[in-house]
Amino acid sequence: MKPVAIFRHYRTEGPGYFARALERAGISYEILHIDEGAVVPARASDFAGLVFMGGPMSVNDDLPWIEPELALIRDAVAHDVPLLGHCLGGQLMSKALGGRVTQNPVKEIGWHTVEVTDPVLGARWFGEGHVLDVFQWHGETFTIPPGATRIARSGWCENQAFVMGPHIGLQCHVEMTEDLVESWCRTGAREIARSPGPAVQDPQTIRAGVAQQLPALHRVADRIYATWLEGVGAGD
Repeated sequence: MKPVAIFRHYRTEGPGYFARALERAGISYEILHIDEGAVVPARASDFAGLVFMGGPMSVNDDLPWIEPELALIRDAVAHDVPLLGHCLGGQLMSKALGGRVTQNPVKEIGWHTVEVTDPVLGARWFGEGHVLDVFQWHGETFTIPPGATRIARSGWCENQAFVMGPHIGLQCHVEMTEDLVESWCRTGAREIARSPGPAVQDPQTIRAGVAQQLPALHRVADRIYATWLEGVGAGD
């Protein structure tokens, strides 16, 4: 089987729990360190699937790798190579496929819940629950691109997840591990201090939620990743 390509856009935003899911499934992967100058591949079909991680930048920024990644996402859809986007990654997918990325009314940072908006697709990707525990860290949001279906929303952000065939774009972060949470609390403390709002938790609250919230998040992630990997196997 070809490897799964994971696109890292910022040094503290690696694949986290997703890498564990691949390792448990015995699937090889390659991390492309875009933040260190890695070249964006030209052909999606060189990989079994493409996974786009988060980052503090905007998809609307004038960065040299954004347009190549948008083109690669369109190539993946054209050649049935499954796509998975986390936060910035979901925004990249939306923009590449005809959606827009704009400021969300408020920042979402910390442990939050999202609700399923499509019962059929929601059951397939999330399981039978109607409310999910997730982790958030974003100030922008995507629209649902043409041909895709919204499957989740939150009280602070209308579009939390969309699917289109084997592809899923997430606004939230389901890849979190305890190490990632701690790293983000440490490096993002200044952003939190400068971003008071109804959906922004302080680092102490975020850290205090790890013991209870992280296992619930991993249950959500397990279902999403297992469903996505079904598409990866089908395309081999």
